[in-house]
Amino acid sequence: MDVQTGGSVPRMKWGWHYLAWAGIPLAIGLALARYAGPKLPAVASKAEPVVGSDWAHHLASPLGLFLLQLLVLLVVAKGAGALLKRLGQPAVIGEMAAGLMMGPLVLGSLLPGLHGALFPASSLGPLGMLSQLGMLMFLLVAGAELDLGGLRGRRRFAFTVSHAGIAVPFVLGVLLAIWLYPEHGPQGVGFTAFALFVGISLSITAFPVLLRILADRGITHTPLGQTAIACAALGDATAWCLLALIVAAAQATGWVPASLSLLCVVVFSALMLGVVKPWFSRQVITPGSEGRWLLGMLLLSLGSALVTEVLGIHALFGAFAAGVAVSSNTQLRALLIAKVEPFAVTLLLPLFFAMTGLRMRADALQGSDLLLCAVVVAVATLGKLFGTWSSARSAGMDNHEAWKLGALMNTRGLMELIVLNLGYELGFLGDRLFAVLVIMALVTTAMTGPLLSAMERRRKA
Repeated sequence: MDVQTGGSVPRMKWGWHYLAWAGIPLAIGLALARYAGPKLPAVASKAEPVVGSDWAHHLASPLGLFLLQLLVLLVVAKGAGALLKRLGQPAVIGEMAAGLMMGPLVLGSLLPGLHGALFPASSLGPLGMLSQLGMLMFLLVAGAELDLGGLRGRRRFAFTVSHAGIAVPFVLGVLLAIWLYPEHGPQGVGFTAFALFVGISLSITAFPVLLRILADRGITHTPLGQTAIACAALGDATAWCLLALIVAAAQATGWVPASLSLLCVVVFSALMLGVVKPWFSRQVITPGSEGRWLLGMLLLSLGSALVTEVLGIHALFGAFAAGVAVSSNTQLRALLIAKVEPFAVTLLLPLFFAMTGLRMRADALQGSDLLLCAVVVAVATLGKLFGTWSSARSAGMDNHEAWKLGALMNTRGLMELIVLNLGYELGFLGDRLFAVLVIMALVTTAMTGPLLSAMERRRKA
């Protein structure tokens, strides 16, 4: 036999060789462990264990329950996403709806025993932290996808239309807050903070979901698609800046702390846009160094998130700012989209949708809230449609294209859920209004495709 390569040994001879050197020593060791040691004193006999009780015990352990939750949430979310995609909707809408269905509002009401066994209150901590990590990674990628350099040639139009699409629903949201505050304003939250947050909640456009809707309909590279991308990108960046300022001001106690918080937000933004972003734009990524750059971007994201969390404007803004800083480098942006986005979208975001559903109480919605849902959806849709259409028409855009642009800007999706969860965590939203606004986010996103199709049929007719 060739000892360097292992050689070839006849099967019979190999069997005896293996038995002598592996089987017999192993059997001797097991026999010694079983019979050679000192005997323990006799104890009272225990009850015979029930078959399967060990399995149930391991399944109820923190790790076993966590793995079961992951498995159930991923299967339900991806199944609902595939179903909605077959019905002509973006898969993310199905995943969002599935996350809400797994909460107390649906599963807890229909099968309270199953919901209590799957999602006991003591097990939600690890799920919550992992969903927060998912949001940070998603916002890092979302910020990197904001290629504001692509606004060249459409900058004035995009500024006007995107900001009108924020300002008009913002005003309508503040007016709506006047009506909502007596019944839905949380205790200890002043009207100003409540109204500003409701206003900004109605002003969000989901840039990542919009990109997927344009791709599904094959209009990404059309003039309408490029205009919508430019307006949504600028509108997203503007809305997040406004939200950061609102949170910083609302979280502070008194004018001096509020002014200091706002100043820190401005300084942080200036550093990320004026120093970090230009530095990234000058870097050249050599083959083989992608892993080091990816680690550096993740560390930048986590560090920026920590800074904004310490400043009192939540970690989400730091991750988003880190993504915007990286967006100036095409290679790094492609690296993030290729390596981070699949992991965040496939595994972590369904957990965030589930946590959104798990935050809702079984009695969060009452019968009278159906009218409130209809009013909120109507106000949110009217604000986006009218604000975008009127500003686009005044800038010279075709009437039909202006209406379609307004329908696209009405897409709120995941970004809206992130904003609403932020408001709920900070205490700006109560249980009932939080549930109503989450339903508004789902409805306005789901209506985008049918609304565009209806506009196309009307034009052809």
